[in-house]
Amino acid sequence: MRQSEPDFSVLEYITITKDLRTGLVLALGGTREAAGILQRTGFLNEYGPRGDYHRLPHGLTEDDERRKATAASHTLLAAGYSVHLDPALNVFDSPDGGREAAQLYLAQLSQRAFGAESGDEWARVLTEIAEPDSGLLLLLREAVVGTYIAWSQQLRDAGADVEPAVRLGDTAEALSRAADSIRRARNHAARTHRRAAPTTSPPGPAQRPSAPLSRHL
Repeated sequence: MRQSEPDFSVLEYITITKDLRTGLVLALGGTREAAGILQRTGFLNEYGPRGDYHRLPHGLTEDDERRKATAASHTLLAAGYSVHLDPALNVFDSPDGGREAAQLYLAQLSQRAFGAESGDEWARVLTEIAEPDSGLLLLLREAVVGTYIAWSQQLRDAGADVEPAVRLGDTAEALSRAADSIRRARNHAARTHRRAAPTTSPPGPAQRPSAPLSRHL
């Protein structure tokens, strides 16, 4: 019996790569929803002779290109798309280097939070943490979800108790609720006024001692 071809949509496949001729980081393929995700993660929509495509802006450093390309690919994967990310653009391709870069980024984010002086600055920090398309909590949740799916399947295949993996799935949901809470805090922070500089009131003029009451004999 002839095996039928699988039913899939070519538009669900997206390639993110660096064009050797122009040096641009390109994203090819995808639906209108995927285009929206790419644009929210820093890609620009362009019109080419063979159709629309997306690219990162000119002038980015290589680290910025890799970070944005990786964030876009993870966001697309979370939305259900199949993504091929050029290994040269994957910040997690080198485990040691990626871990050091992540630790440095988190340290810098903490410094920005401590040094912020206005609600807008605090809001920007919280946005990077809980932004719904490419925030840190989203990437962390996807790592937990990926572990939960693979681990629970292995436990089922082995006929073992899946409860530990289920608890991991509950943790992923807790991360989603935490992201919602942080976004609400972000909205309040955006309405917070600039931190007031400490002021000291100048000493007032010295008061003359009051004249003693006269005594009338």
